[in-house]
Amino acid sequence: MGNVCSAFSAFFGAVLLVSGWQTHVAAEPIKVHADYSVTLIGFPVAYASFVTEIDGGSYKISGVMRTSALSDIISKSRGEASVSGKLSKERLLASSFMVAYSSGKHAHRTEIEFSNGNVKSTTNIPKSKKPTSDWVPLSAADLRAVLDPLSGMVLPAGSKVCPRSLPIFDGQSRVTLHLTPKGVRPYRTKGFAGDAMVCGIRFEPKSGYRTGSSGIRYLRELKTMEVWFAKHELGGFYAPVYAKVPTKIGQVIVAATRFGG
Repeated sequence: MGNVCSAFSAFFGAVLLVSGWQTHVAAEPIKVHADYSVTLIGFPVAYASFVTEIDGGSYKISGVMRTSALSDIISKSRGEASVSGKLSKERLLASSFMVAYSSGKHAHRTEIEFSNGNVKSTTNIPKSKKPTSDWVPLSAADLRAVLDPLSGMVLPAGSKVCPRSLPIFDGQSRVTLHLTPKGVRPYRTKGFAGDAMVCGIRFEPKSGYRTGSSGIRYLRELKTMEVWFAKHELGGFYAPVYAKVPTKIGQVIVAATRFGG
């Protein structure tokens, strides 16, 4: 399950996100629900649900994740995440981000405060371990002009979806996700039926990681990861509805079972 958890954690914020923000100021508050399922070689391993609230020029996204009954036999995991900030025509500008999860007897919580895309402060509980000799440290430049893992992959309608590079900071690591176009595929789920833009993903670690990490090395060498973006007409944005992440024990599929509504 270690590889599954690592792959799922990498995409928990970046891929398991559907929201209902509008590029214009909404006259009344809006609330949108969305659900996802996660499978490993066809077997259900996790579920996630998100709620997005839009009020004027502000947004808040909150979500919960739990492993399936099948996965609970091996390791019961639960998680929650939230982000809030301001809407802009180019992107969502996060002001605060939080993710907390537990797996068995282990628990972790990360909080990040942002200001105009720059990191103001980061809190990790428990604190990060003492860096090893192969640790690539974060620099001040690495904490400027970055995106949070939750709203970082919500893209305004009219902007380029792929090709595109997304600078992500998750509270410890600074990575760049490079998106390249791979065509258009039909996608249907509750609340949506239409075309999805398919992007290949290349994972590039920048700092805040161990060069000797087998997990980082595996993700960096992957060439078959994909994420599919669908357009939410009312909200005026593109968001992920499907992703596939090969792991050493099989392929992980993240799929929206509800998009909008």
